[in-house]
Amino acid sequence: MRFDNSYARLPDRFYERIDPVLVNEPELIRLNRPLMQSMELDLPEDTTELAAILSGNKVPDGAEPLAMAYAGHQFGGFVPQLGDGRAVLLGEVLTEKGRRYDIQLKGSGQTRFSRAGDGRSALGPVLREYIVSEAMHALGIPTTRSLAMVSTGEIVLREKPTPGGVLTRVSSGLVRVGTFEYFAAREDWEAVRLLADHVIERHYPAARKSSTPYLDLYRLVCIATAELVARWMGVGFIHVVMNTDNTAISGETIDYGPCAFMDTYEPDKVFSSIDHFGRYAFNNQPTIAQWNMAAFGGCILPLLSENEDEARSVAQTTLETFSSIFKQSYQKVLTEKIGLPDTEEGFEHARQLLRLMHADHVDFTIAFRTLAEDLDTFSGLFINGAAITSWLGEWERYLDGAGITPDQSMQRMRQVNPAYIPRNHRIEQAIRAAEDDGDYTLTHRLIEVLENPYDDQPAYHEYRNPPKPEEIVRQTFCGT
Repeated sequence: MRFDNSYARLPDRFYERIDPVLVNEPELIRLNRPLMQSMELDLPEDTTELAAILSGNKVPDGAEPLAMAYAGHQFGGFVPQLGDGRAVLLGEVLTEKGRRYDIQLKGSGQTRFSRAGDGRSALGPVLREYIVSEAMHALGIPTTRSLAMVSTGEIVLREKPTPGGVLTRVSSGLVRVGTFEYFAAREDWEAVRLLADHVIERHYPAARKSSTPYLDLYRLVCIATAELVARWMGVGFIHVVMNTDNTAISGETIDYGPCAFMDTYEPDKVFSSIDHFGRYAFNNQPTIAQWNMAAFGGCILPLLSENEDEARSVAQTTLETFSSIFKQSYQKVLTEKIGLPDTEEGFEHARQLLRLMHADHVDFTIAFRTLAEDLDTFSGLFINGAAITSWLGEWERYLDGAGITPDQSMQRMRQVNPAYIPRNHRIEQAIRAAEDDGDYTLTHRLIEVLENPYDDQPAYHEYRNPPKPEEIVRQTFCGT
């Protein structure tokens, strides 16, 4: 591994230097070889040695393991110290073309940020993050990725004793809004500036050339976050725990935890077992993302201007653009999903379809994919036949006005409407087989199906199906 550990060159107060805690009997479950190749990693072929490295039992040469410090707003309440309580950043690797990847072990043992936790991960959350993060990548959505899964040969205690695991997470960068909050809460403005410079160098190098680099940083992070959430909404993804410590400055999806995909379209859908008031419901995600960007802006005010009033004014002006950026991005996502030009009329027609789907309890993914495949089958999904017939008539009128045939539109829609998503019940089935029986067959098969979400896969057609009533997953859990 070609390490160049820029975060470890920041001052010591940014992290705790700590090696992963050894596990008893590491065993490799899966290695993501395509990702390994794109990262230009030369890992050993021997699975025992691989398991030792990817569990943290053997630290690679050049790595400088550390646990990152951060704070965060959790369900709106500020916690001044969180940090990597069950993860260790091994270091950053560089490709020959200069692309940089963070490599982090999740479930690697206690750190000073563990807050009385055991620092371990149950096997289920490891499988969930690997499956969903790689599915998100295949869907074309910015995300952290998963390089490997390892079982530890140990039991961790959660609701019940369960096998342990370690996930090797890969990211373009692991700085969070909560990282800035950690130093801003301590009024450590030197650290805030150092962190902002690090992020600009790492993710937003164009801002270096600006006369207002920190304002440009704020603007670019707002844009990346708004566009990311719009893309989540386009596939029915619910992050579930959009705390500021789970909001990456890079604009990648991070910290999957109890995340879920909608089956039946419910705009107010909540999955988290602890989200009692729907703060992180599906339709609330844009509002919460803007709230998180307000928290980020508050942390960097001293960098925007020496005059506090001026700093607040320029930050507020930038923050107010978030809604329009999100709306523009979401409009593009939704109009593409119904094969119409990116216009206000197309956007309203797409939202009208969502209203019909909600009224008739139609599956989100199946509705859009079927619209791209067979109009008769699509119509049959709805109870109110007159309403959907009217909608289709208007849809065809819009297409005709744009000089697009239904067949042309449907061909385009198949490229943006997945046939396969990581449905919650499929993930739960894979986890149950792995935890209860040590059987990873369903895990591997699900990962492989989700590698090509937009393709027809006749051999795995059943993976398109929604859950049966007894298979519906109504709540998800973070696994800590």
